[in-house]
Amino acid sequence: MPKMKTHRGFDFKPQTSNVKPTASGKFKRNQSHHRHILTKKPTKRKRQLRSPSMIADCDTRSVARMLPYS
Repeated sequence: MPKMKTHRGFDFKPQTSNVKPTASGKFKRNQSHHRHILTKKPTKRKRQLRSPSMIADCDTRSVARMLPYS
C-alpha cells in the first residue's frame, strides 16, 4: 500500500512550518497578519501576533486527518 500524502497546506516541514503537533496531541500554529503592512499596526498588536496559538478543539480532528503521520 502506498504512503499517505499530507495535505500541502498543513505540511510541517521547516520551510513551510504552518502547523506543528505537540506532545499532547494538539496542534500549534502561527498567527496571521504578521507578514506585511506592519507600519499601520500598533506595537502591542504586532507583539501579540508573535506568539503561537493553538488550533481549536473542534478543528483538531480534521487537521489530524490532513497530517496522517503526526
